[in-house]
Amino acid sequence: MALATAVSLTGDDLTLADVWSVAVEGARAELAREGRERVRRARAVVERAAAESSGEHTYGINTGFGRFVSKTIPPELAEELQLRLLRSHACGVGEPYPDEVVRAAMLLRANALAKGYSGARPETVELLLELLNRGVLPLVPSRGSVGASGDLAPLAHLALPLVGEGRATVDGETTDGATALRRVGLEPVVLRAKEGLSLINGTQFMAAAAALVLVRAGRLARAADAACALSLEALQGSRASFLPEVHELRPLPGQKASAANVLRLVAGSAVMESHRWCDKVQDAYSLRCAPQVHGASRDLLAYAEATVAVELNAATDNPLVFAADGELVSNGNFHGQPLAFALDAAAMALAELASISERRVERLTNPSLSDGLPAFLTHDGGLNSGFMIPQYVAASLVSENKVLCHPAGVDSIPTSAGQEDHVSMGNASGLKCLRVTANAEGALAIELLAGAQGIEFLAPLEPGAGVRAVHDFVRSLSPTLTEDRPLADDIEAVASAIASGELDAAVARAIGPLA
Repeated sequence: MALATAVSLTGDDLTLADVWSVAVEGARAELAREGRERVRRARAVVERAAAESSGEHTYGINTGFGRFVSKTIPPELAEELQLRLLRSHACGVGEPYPDEVVRAAMLLRANALAKGYSGARPETVELLLELLNRGVLPLVPSRGSVGASGDLAPLAHLALPLVGEGRATVDGETTDGATALRRVGLEPVVLRAKEGLSLINGTQFMAAAAALVLVRAGRLARAADAACALSLEALQGSRASFLPEVHELRPLPGQKASAANVLRLVAGSAVMESHRWCDKVQDAYSLRCAPQVHGASRDLLAYAEATVAVELNAATDNPLVFAADGELVSNGNFHGQPLAFALDAAAMALAELASISERRVERLTNPSLSDGLPAFLTHDGGLNSGFMIPQYVAASLVSENKVLCHPAGVDSIPTSAGQEDHVSMGNASGLKCLRVTANAEGALAIELLAGAQGIEFLAPLEPGAGVRAVHDFVRSLSPTLTEDRPLADDIEAVASAIASGELDAAVARAIGPLA
């Protein structure tokens, strides 16, 4: 169901939460009055440039594109130039982007236009927003962008339905762009000077993937702390390595936050009190060093989020239209290197949360390491395999992530006959990071399920209030494994709850929000 409050686009203040609310939760988006005025002023500059007959080359208005920049296009072909630009660039391949990524990219492109440095007409921006609000989703192949002049091929596919071409999905059916528009009562736009270029020159698919990943990443980081606390209790570990005085001696922000979360989750634990004076000296690294590992991931995600927060409200067109000066300036803001690095870093951070999680699952299921828990957390082992194979699955996800974490952003291959001689490969970074995120959610879900099973073997001792809330939430999605059953749906349900923020909310209701 769509949210009641629409996101108002000015080009300056879009947030990650806004992107999530529109792309995932179905909130409406609209062009703010301020954004409309900025668009109008920039458009006036473009129209003056298009009307001039001095013969001066203005990229994207009276010239070809890329290596054809020196080719003059006569005024009577200005509109045809923009249409052919979309057609020529819409040559992506592969499976389509997920719907939420397309919705996010539509929102981000509209916000970039609203900033007033692109030169599109207000009615073109509003048509893009109407498609978004009425559920017309362009069908956009996910492969084909090198992330240099932005996401040219994907954005061309996104833009074609605006002119009644390309493919789009409406009411669950994929059809041609013209039919999709008719079904929701819209008319195609006829592009004017520079508008085709204004629709496709930008980093919006890279930024869309990054924005959605980072919302999920924050939830994943908190889920990792919750899963660690659950495993710490089930394995009868020590809270000592999470004490604040330890982390003040190495005061990295992520490390301090992670340690504090775990301490809050286990507070009041009867389980921990029961073994306070045991003879165990130190826990394994996957428990004792969790704040250091989780914290390093958090700090890397903070860097990525800072970069993406800027990108959400950046002007990434070429040329940029400076309305105050009446100038169009060629530039390189469309280059995706900042996003490529941010996405590669985020993938590494999330992969490591999953990696240490899988090691805790191993400890929970391995009777040689689990301090008295039954092998594979099952009764009647042999007849039942319990959590034997879920640990395999976690290992598989973690190993796949290791391959996916090879950075795409250090690669480059020249395009456009050498005119575009360095590219970012940021779209590859985005696609990989989306996969890593899903894998990490799956791996953490397995730890949460195993930890919930493990803590039950310590009954009647009760864990801390936060851990109890985590356990009870997991059990609301997956009953105790008393005898073997397929756990695929259980894992998916818990992974989805991590991604949606439901796990976050359950913990917050019990002990307040985690950091």
